[in-house]
Amino acid sequence: MEDAVQMSKMITGAWVSQLVYVIAKLKIADLIAEEPKTAEEVAGLTDTQPDMMSRFLRAAASVGLFAENDEHQFESTPLAETLRSDLPHSQWALAIMMGEEHYRCWGELLYSLETGKKSFDKLYGQPVFEYLGEHPEAAKIFDAAMTSVHGRESLPMAKAYDFSQFGSLVDIGGGNGSLLATILGEHGSVNGAIYDLPNVIKRTRESLASSPVADRIELISGSFFESAPEGYDCYLMRHIIHDWTDEECGIILQNCHAAMPDGAKLLVAESVIPPGNEPFFGKLLDLTMMLIPGGKERTEEEYRKLFAENGFTLTQVVPTETEVSFVEAVKA
Repeated sequence: MEDAVQMSKMITGAWVSQLVYVIAKLKIADLIAEEPKTAEEVAGLTDTQPDMMSRFLRAAASVGLFAENDEHQFESTPLAETLRSDLPHSQWALAIMMGEEHYRCWGELLYSLETGKKSFDKLYGQPVFEYLGEHPEAAKIFDAAMTSVHGRESLPMAKAYDFSQFGSLVDIGGGNGSLLATILGEHGSVNGAIYDLPNVIKRTRESLASSPVADRIELISGSFFESAPEGYDCYLMRHIIHDWTDEECGIILQNCHAAMPDGAKLLVAESVIPPGNEPFFGKLLDLTMMLIPGGKERTEEEYRKLFAENGFTLTQVVPTETEVSFVEAVKA
């Protein structure tokens, strides 16, 4: 019986995730943050139907997302606070991204298993990064979502690895620059660069404008499928390799290899899949990679093989306090 109850919760899990999505989309957590509101008040502020909003908020309260008081007003809870759009470490953007593109793509999991093709391409008619390049609002949500996911990784990563050994560091596909800024903040002797597509670098410039280490970061436009900046002591890629197939990764790695001086190090930061049946977030993230960009999460041995095929020797795997590890390599 307990197994059946657990299975029932798993089957209906999407119900709760869609509750979270709608709360984020309508910014309901923002609306009631300072003052409790009735369902009718929330409906008026969100242009929704009062009766249906009452039922929606009652369901949300039943799983701890809000709390209904004796005056039939809905109050914020610690869980709801994480969905406010105006707070540090907010999960607001992640909830929207997961509730829209990702939700639809997971609905086509069977399609990908049967065809070997990406469900994102089927639904949106183009690869995900091309889509983001043409849809700036979706790109902003994506950037904010990645910050909410990876932001909590940045400081543990900066502390887990000895970056003080490098004079210069380039973050390949560094996005909004949050990881590099954190690393430079912890290691005052290191200078850095972000290398990413022109439309991404434009957003990076905006996100780093007020950073206290902005004067130590160079922004370089380009594609890692075409080249990599030359002459850096360390070539860092966080959550880049997992986006691509082995063949595509080979192009990226070979471009890094050609640009790296002797003695430089390659650092790949990813969820390295452990053996066994224990829960590990990367095992589910691996399916997202399959459905959306077409990449995969890898084991240590898979990284060792991938590196060896492209001129590198895996030297060590350095764990962090999160599920992300640094996979270090040097030119063979």
